This record gives sequence, C-alpha cells and structure tokens, in this order.
Amino acid sequence: MAFYWLVAQTLVLVAGLALLGQLLVGVFNWRRRRENLLYGLFELIARPVVKVVRWVTPKVVIDRHIPIAAFMLLFFVYFWLVFEHRESCKAQILQPGCDKWAAVWNPPASQ
Repeated sequence: MAFYWLVAQTLVLVAGLALLGQLLVGVFNWRRRRENLLYGLFELIARPVVKVVRWVTPKVVIDRHIPIAAFMLLFFVYFWLVFEHRESCKAQILQPGCDKWAAVWNPPASQ
C-alpha cells in the first residue's frame, strides 16, 4: 500500500510544481504568457487538476482564482499523502516504498 501512496504523492507533486512553474513563467512576461511553449507545457500538465477544481467550486469563484485554489488543494493533499505514506510504513516497514522510512527509523549501528 505504501508504494501506491508514494505514486499518488509523486503525481500530486508534479501537478503542483506545474502550477508553480506556470506562475514563474507568467511572472516574467504576463501579457504574452499564452504564447510561451514552456507555459503551455505546464498548463497541459496541470489542466486535469484545474478542471476538477473548477467543477467542484461554485460558479461564484472567479476563473482566474481557480489555479490558486487548485494549488492550495494540491498542497494540502500532498502533505496528507505524506502522513498516510508514513502511517502505512509504520504498520509494515518491509513493504515496497518504505526504504527511506526504514533508513530513518532503523539507523545503522555506528562503529
């Protein structure tokens, strides 16, 4: 189960970093950001999350605020997944995906 938590965590991280990348590319040239190839790539990666957040939020929320809401949602979901991954590894440390937790919880004996 820990491996699946880790995969979900990685997918959430990639989508969050894509939204952050969109912001950084947009900061440098806000008016022509839609023409930027890298901005388009980040938009393509983050589009599924933004569409889900648009679908979930009420129509009162302005469209330009939806990427911010999507980023905040991904931020909290990422940390929730970290804690779930940790709890899954606590329950059974030998399962795949728990290597780093095992190294932290069972440090090698110093010589």
